[in-house]
Amino acid sequence: MIRKHSATLHGHRTSFSLEDEFWAELKTIAGSRSLSLAALISEIDDHRPPDSNLSSALRLYVLSWAKAGGGCQP
Repeated sequence: MIRKHSATLHGHRTSFSLEDEFWAELKTIAGSRSLSLAALISEIDDHRPPDSNLSSALRLYVLSWAKAGGGCQP
């Protein structure tokens, strides 16, 4: 199921929609990297192309992480 989530990135509140499975993987990745979930989302946001949206960038990050076998920063 797709759910709306909110985060504060660099002092600004933003929202994005993600499937539960992607949300769970983001939490796992953050934990394995010893980051807060907010810090991971902020990092992904900082490195996404300007013409992409945050939801897509988060999904692509999770995909890259999984393809790299986890444990490797995409």
